[in-house]
Amino acid sequence: MPEESVVRKAKQDLKEGKSASTAAGEFVHEEIEHVREGKHGARSPKQAIAIGLSEARRAGIPLKSPGKGQSAATKKKAKADSATGKSSPKTKESSSKRSRATSAALKREPKNTASHAALSKQAKSAAKKRKSSSE
Repeated sequence: MPEESVVRKAKQDLKEGKSASTAAGEFVHEEIEHVREGKHGARSPKQAIAIGLSEARRAGIPLKSPGKGQSAATKKKAKADSATGKSSPKTKESSSKRSRATSAALKREPKNTASHAALSKQAKSAAKKRKSSSE
């Protein structure tokens, strides 16, 4: 569940007329911080970004669906997340045993996936794939 401050910042960005992807950036930034702290596990920077975007959709940020090149499962998940964001949020309880097991598993996950170097490398490779603005 995203923190209230992140949801508030994202909603404020939308009110200011910023794009939905800018508002979703708040969730991605939060997710990267969580990976660094060990609260969440991600095997790659792409996965951390995907988790952040998923949280943004579930919080009601109107993001576009994944573009071509994405799997059908990813598109289906994004659609389900968007539907969740449009309905009222539901909270669920987890058992203490499951919570402890999750925490133990997250301690084994790498933290360097959210390092500055890894994120920089991801940003550069994503930029190369995009079309140049001069074309």
